[in-house]
Amino acid sequence: MGEILIGTASWTDKSLVKSGWYPKEATSADARLRFYTTQFPLVEVDSSYYFLPSDKNSKLWAERSPAGFTFNIKAFSLLTQHPTKPQALKDLIAEGDIEGDKKNVYISDLDKGVRDTVWEAFLEGLEPLRAAGKLGLLLFQFPQWFPVGNKNRDYIIECAARAAPDRICVEFRNKTWMSERNRERTLEFLEGHGLPYVCVDMPQGFVSSLPPIAEATADVAVVRFHGRNTDEWESGSVQRRFKYLYSQAELGEWGPRLVGLSERTESTHVLMNNCHADFAQRNARELADLLKEMGKPSAKPSQNLRKWES
Repeated sequence: MGEILIGTASWTDKSLVKSGWYPKEATSADARLRFYTTQFPLVEVDSSYYFLPSDKNSKLWAERSPAGFTFNIKAFSLLTQHPTKPQALKDLIAEGDIEGDKKNVYISDLDKGVRDTVWEAFLEGLEPLRAAGKLGLLLFQFPQWFPVGNKNRDYIIECAARAAPDRICVEFRNKTWMSERNRERTLEFLEGHGLPYVCVDMPQGFVSSLPPIAEATADVAVVRFHGRNTDEWESGSVQRRFKYLYSQAELGEWGPRLVGLSERTESTHVLMNNCHADFAQRNARELADLLKEMGKPSAKPSQNLRKWES
């Protein structure tokens, strides 16, 4: 039976800092990360979706976290075929590399040489975490306009190959991948390539909705909780979209599923992505307590911690 690591998506969210979850003495980025690592053994870095990770920041994260702490990294938007602001690429590409005056750039707008440069920059920026043994999975969350099909399967395989030996996990936001017709083939495809499927809890009834199915397609399982704020899911506001506090009963639905995943894997990563105020942190702690009551305690933060105050 594998261990269950529970954490949250981000530790720097402005509403979290304002919520009072951090001790009043934790006034710096250094202190906040050090405190976070005393509460959870895992975190997901989402800033890397908007801007390529830097060697400097990765080095600081590695230095400010204890041995055994794990950073999952969300893939840069361009690499998952999302729109990307040109300013996020300004240090990598020349003006002539992008045709026209575009507000957003897609990977299809760039030639192979530029794509290679972006991939290299993304992976090189994570080297300090990799060297410290603290780099977890690379989250590749594909958009809702990325439907099931051979072309997109090939692209997923390409992403996994480019990232190797780092490991990617795959989250879909188009319901065709996990429809009753395609579900079995999708899971077999991921399993055949050793790619963890990202199980999700999210609002239902949208093109981007995936059913809350707990399946393991590799030796590591991943579960991300997005909340169930149906009214705001397509509002366009990230702040309102994830404004959802799970009830004990809703978290309880996942207790047996998480235990089941841990019985089939070496490790299960559970991330609360309902990032509004301290909702994610509160629910992560409640979920850890629930698993403990079920006789399956989640992994604890490292006991060999430096004092978190800077």
